[in-house]
Amino acid sequence: MSILTFITQDQLDELDEDPRVAFMQLANHAQRSLADQTKGFDPREEQEWRELEDLRHSFVNVLLAAAKRFEIEPFASMELPTARNFDERSYRDFKDNLDHYITQLVIDNSTRMRRQSVVMPPKTRDNICTYLHELRECVEKSSMSEAKRQALLDRLDAFQAELEKRRVNLMAVSLLIFDIIAIPGAVWASYDITSRLVTNIMQSVAKARAEEQEKKQLAPPAEFKALSPPRKEIPPTRHEAASKYDLDDDIPF
Repeated sequence: MSILTFITQDQLDELDEDPRVAFMQLANHAQRSLADQTKGFDPREEQEWRELEDLRHSFVNVLLAAAKRFEIEPFASMELPTARNFDERSYRDFKDNLDHYITQLVIDNSTRMRRQSVVMPPKTRDNICTYLHELRECVEKSSMSEAKRQALLDRLDAFQAELEKRRVNLMAVSLLIFDIIAIPGAVWASYDITSRLVTNIMQSVAKARAEEQEKKQLAPPAEFKALSPPRKEIPPTRHEAASKYDLDDDIPF
């Protein structure tokens, strides 16, 4: 089985550029796919049990390979169990490690996203919605190609949807502004109006951001902590150590 057993090519193409985020996205896609493919399997039926074990082994194989490519520890250093040595416990241990890592990563990303977004006061949100409505009219009246017009209208729709969220991603603002200012001024029915609307949006977002930062009065953000493995090696007891080397229980120290 290949990686495409658990994730589509389109999903691969859309993975984030950040290796840690990309690994998390890939793992989420793969877990959902595995759950869908094994839904209704009866482990008491030998054939279905074998198919379940094969899919789980392939799932672990794909994620370990991805971890090596993305340099994600501790998975990048793990060895893939052979099919003969792979069982329910092997899968459970791997799944526990994966869940432990993903939990830390989700929390890290949540913290990062808060720093890269801003809460829009209701009045500011309403003002920006008005600017977007007027921008839409500017786009529809422009002389740009139909494909470019539709792409820009889609970008406006995406930003409108972003405004409905509690926190607005600053990257969404940047992408909208970049797409608009990349259009030559000659294609706009009124470049001055378009420019004014873009400026109004930028100023509204910047003001909301400044007010939020002033309220928080945050110190410079600390570095993200390194993600830790779920378990630490526990040293064996003296009795276990003796048993390992076939020593008697009486240890002379």
